[in-house]
Amino acid sequence: MTIHEPGPNDSANNVERLKKTIRNKEAAEMAMEFADGEELAAIKRKNERREESIDGLRAEILAEAKSRINGYI
Repeated sequence: MTIHEPGPNDSANNVERLKKTIRNKEAAEMAMEFADGEELAAIKRKNERREESIDGLRAEILAEAKSRINGYI
């Protein structure tokens, strides 16, 4: 198994990353209709991780917006 090293956090593209993650989650949900067994379970696990990413990205975007409003950025 390859160890994935995360890249630097570039918040400039958070909105695009959020949109892409949502699109991928929706596409996977449609694919679930044709999956079964281990494939279905893998899609469900991956979508759970995507949902965590979506929540994190939304929180980060909101925090950055608040910082801009307050003059910190």
